[in-house]
Amino acid sequence: MKNTFRILGIALLAFTMSFTTPGSKKLIVIDAGHGGHDIGSTYGFHSEKEIVSKIAKKIAALNRNSEIEIVLTRDNDEFSSLQDRIDKINQLQPDLVLSLHVNQSKNETASGIEAFVCDANEKFEDSKAKAEELVALLSTDKLKSRGVKTAPFAVLKKAKTTAITLELGFLSNAEDRGYLTSDSGQKEIAEKIVGYLNR
Repeated sequence: MKNTFRILGIALLAFTMSFTTPGSKKLIVIDAGHGGHDIGSTYGFHSEKEIVSKIAKKIAALNRNSEIEIVLTRDNDEFSSLQDRIDKINQLQPDLVLSLHVNQSKNETASGIEAFVCDANEKFEDSKAKAEELVALLSTDKLKSRGVKTAPFAVLKKAKTTAITLELGFLSNAEDRGYLTSDSGQKEIAEKIVGYLNR
């Protein structure tokens, strides 16, 4: 009888451990583009580095799912080289990388959200599928969809995981700029991304 209880106890412990094993969480890296002296796109006193940093921090703050761990490549206004970002990403071995950016164009009518993936990435197909889902989710009457495109961006090419660059709108476009620089717009984008990660 004692042996029976011992076996049952071991089985229960193994069952419990299967749900609490370290590393079983979904790990997401949010890469806020630019930082420090690398300002990115600008318009007046608005800068890309500041906008994407605020959105990244909102994503991390809004996540309440204990099964999802969100890591930011930067949580302050510091410069980090592309290679440093890539090294950090590959060291973490995340399930997904979202690199956040803001667009700019001489054509002030250009607007909308678009995503980029790299066909040299080993998880290109998964990256493309997820990018299409995210663009569809984030595009609204405020941010129209510009689709998913391929590009040999360093982070996308060298990250050894599913990796997507999201260009969240055009700072050079008045409507996009108003949305991207508002707290409500940034929060809406962050909420949609967190909702997607929790699906």
